[in-house]
Amino acid sequence: MRVITGAARGRKLKTLEGSDVRPTTDRVKEAVFSVIQFEVQGAKVLDLFAGSGQMGIEALSRGAGLAVFVDQSKRSLEVVRDNLKSTGLASGSRVVAMDYESFLSGCKDRFDIAFLDPPYHDGILQTALPLVAAHMEPEGVILCEHQKGEELPERAVDFALHRQYNYGKITVSAYRAAPAERREEV
Repeated sequence: MRVITGAARGRKLKTLEGSDVRPTTDRVKEAVFSVIQFEVQGAKVLDLFAGSGQMGIEALSRGAGLAVFVDQSKRSLEVVRDNLKSTGLASGSRVVAMDYESFLSGCKDRFDIAFLDPPYHDGILQTALPLVAAHMEPEGVILCEHQKGEELPERAVDFALHRQYNYGKITVSAYRAAPAERREEV
């Protein structure tokens, strides 16, 4: 696992070991960043269920203004901090040890980009999506990584499923602001 491009290009990133850990592959990460390449510069990024922090770190390397890393696992956050230090990107970050619901219920920030990659098959995305959407800038994007075939809602607050990208057994679902006429229906 490495940083693909930007200020920390080529730097290797640590990850946790174990069967319950599934880091985003470089192929999927590269594809996701090609979708949002013109939205990253100066963006406020949320890396929810951060794991190793690779998505937020990639965003910082590409010029994001701030990345907030949230995970309830202290072991994961140690890895995030080590990765931020080794890439020299710690100054543009905030690391939060908290479960996603507690973080989002007390969060005052608004984000331009949110990455959600929770454990598969726990129904977490369906719960987390509307909570995250409430903290997004109107022109923001929410990117959810999940197992292919998992059902996600068409809408989350003022955001609607915009597009899905399939990479083998993985799907990335992108949510963007729903068109104004669809918002009025809610």
